[in-house]
Amino acid sequence: MQESRLFKIVYHLLEKGQATAKELAEKFEVSVRTIYRDIDALSQAGIPIYTETGRNGGIHLMNNFVLNKAILSEEEKQEILIALHSMNIVQNINSSQTLQKLSAIFNINSENWLEVDFSRWGNNTDNEKFELLKSAVIHQKCVKITYASSYGEISERIVQPLKMTYKSIAWYLKAYCKTKQDYRIFKLSRIINLEVLADSFSKCSFREPKKEQKKELEQIHNTIVLRFPKNMSYRVYDEFDKTQITMQKNGDFIVSAKIPENEWLIGYLLSFGTKVEIIKPTYLKNMIAEYAKKIYEKNKS
Repeated sequence: MQESRLFKIVYHLLEKGQATAKELAEKFEVSVRTIYRDIDALSQAGIPIYTETGRNGGIHLMNNFVLNKAILSEEEKQEILIALHSMNIVQNINSSQTLQKLSAIFNINSENWLEVDFSRWGNNTDNEKFELLKSAVIHQKCVKITYASSYGEISERIVQPLKMTYKSIAWYLKAYCKTKQDYRIFKLSRIINLEVLADSFSKCSFREPKKEQKKELEQIHNTIVLRFPKNMSYRVYDEFDKTQITMQKNGDFIVSAKIPENEWLIGYLLSFGTKVEIIKPTYLKNMIAEYAKKIYEKNKS
């Protein structure tokens, strides 16, 4: 009990800078005399703690003593705090407390210097979904999901969640799908409903595609060349890497990228409306024109 209190006294002084014996006694529900005994114990243990009398007196720690003894570099400390801030988006109370403690130990004020929120605009369920799946991964619990695939199919799956991963601008779940008897990657935004089940499973590694499968996947990615007007710069840089973008003298953008040619691509290109011109391949240009004509015929009054 005393060892726990001694650590809490050190942490409190790191966070607040100083405190009086009376404040510490009230905080830890012991007598002032006990606090002074704790101070002596800390001093004998080599902690540079001291008291000052007078109007601004109190109990202090020598400035930066923990910081000077830390084995982490300033960059490593910042990286740790960034990681904890990212974890905090799912409202994990434990990570929030850890963040406060490490901020004090590192002598870095973490407030108001970073904010991370992976939820979509106007959507308050993403973080809750993330937290449920994270818990299922940690505790190795099967999950029943209702999933909308990129092929337009909505189906129920029983999956063994193995890992959460963030790629580009979206969260994904890597899992073993018991329904398909194979490993799958699910986009979190397409998981309509989920239920954590009582069934447990043995932890295993996610099986990445074999080389033969990767080659097969690469073959369906063809180079597509697109032209965008300069007023679409915000979306061009949102969705394409700068190495794929060439700015023209008139301010237009030429984008050359390998994109899988499937049903998703048609909807994706149509989402740009009249703000995109397909330069090549020609057959894709004609395909989009046919789709646009069908949309017009279906919606004209």
